[in-house]
Amino acid sequence: MTALFLSLCVCLALALSNAAPAHHDVMIKDAPEDERQSHPKGEELHDAKPDRCKGVEFDAITPDEKGNTFFFKGDHLWKGFVGSAELSSSIFKELDDYHHLGHVDAAFRMHHQDDASVHDHIYFFLDDKVFSFYNYTLEKGYPVEIQQEFPGIPSHLDAAVECPKGECITDSVLFFKGNETYSYDIKTKTVKKKMWTHLPNCTSAFRWLEHYYCFHGFNFTRFHPVSGEVTGTYPKDVRHYFMRCGEGFGHGGGARKLRCSEVKLHAVTTDDKGRSYAFHDAMYLRLDTHRDGSHRFPISRSWKEISGGVDAVFSYGDNMYIIQGSQIYIYKSAAHYTLIEGYPKPLKEELGIDGPVDAAFLCPKQDTVYFIQGQKMYEVDLAATPRVVKKEIPIPFPKIDAGLCDADGVKVFIGPEYYSYESPMILAMSRIKPIPQKISPEKFGCED
Repeated sequence: MTALFLSLCVCLALALSNAAPAHHDVMIKDAPEDERQSHPKGEELHDAKPDRCKGVEFDAITPDEKGNTFFFKGDHLWKGFVGSAELSSSIFKELDDYHHLGHVDAAFRMHHQDDASVHDHIYFFLDDKVFSFYNYTLEKGYPVEIQQEFPGIPSHLDAAVECPKGECITDSVLFFKGNETYSYDIKTKTVKKKMWTHLPNCTSAFRWLEHYYCFHGFNFTRFHPVSGEVTGTYPKDVRHYFMRCGEGFGHGGGARKLRCSEVKLHAVTTDDKGRSYAFHDAMYLRLDTHRDGSHRFPISRSWKEISGGVDAVFSYGDNMYIIQGSQIYIYKSAAHYTLIEGYPKPLKEELGIDGPVDAAFLCPKQDTVYFIQGQKMYEVDLAATPRVVKKEIPIPFPKIDAGLCDADGVKVFIGPEYYSYESPMILAMSRIKPIPQKISPEKFGCED
């Protein structure tokens, strides 16, 4: 629940459709594309300190282990989505000791949780060399030849981006050079070469909250990391989304945060890949990636067949169950969510309970899903055939908005408050409600 408390409602007040980050808390809506221009990669800008709002083609983009995002141009960088440029060597000092080239070719943050010695390290690529940094310090033994560290990956790269398992098939890195994309399996060190001719040549690439962006000129195109598919109207001007550039760029920069008293969830769940989500109206918020920021996206972006809001969501095995009215949708939670053929189906036919429901939750490593309707909780054994309600239990609430069961127990959410119980049975047997815990600015990023 730590990730939930750190990031749950940071952006619940923001409404947008196909958005990308303007900064960690406030996103800017789609806007008409501006005129485009392009600078050759590595070209020195005439200004001593480049201004990214004047149209900059970034050399590389990467987050660090704390979630700070760095944008590189020449020998300068920007830390975060706001602020002015500073010399790269002021933060990554050893880079200047080795290359004197004025720019880096590509960079990415490693995702390899099975190997703590490299997980969350930042890799920089300069010509035929690769540098590994952690906590802004060059690791011993670096730089090395790219082929030594990443066999099969060419030198003089254009861009690179991490792709964790669950978003790609395995923990991977995508490398870009010209119109060629190299998918590198971190564990097996194997490489698959792809030709995504429909995608512009990326001069930098960036992963942000499960979304992947190819930057080219001062525009960007969002793409799928497995297929390279581009969905939506692209390219878009970077200055409308990834930075604050004042009048003429972006919309909604002054949107206020949601007040804590206004928070209301409709569903919360964690899938078998460890991805946690909160659902509110027709939007969802990723919870476990809070260090990189928080942002609401339309539910239909990840679950294409869902239109509007949902009533309840729970995860079981490698499937995610989404309930909307009297219908249930079941999705395979592989690299991306895919609706199982034949769904949606009536909730009654699938799980033996009439819809709609107020909430649903499943405890870790259990087969029993709990549905809440009004002041009653129903048990359904997912391992049984047919699936039917096997127990009906009263609960001490007239109505709840959402429920979650994890290693810490059960949480039931009612508006801007939540109640904690050690187990579903203690929730059902309690006659005295525990002290409610209020959603606070410290935990949720909302305003008093």
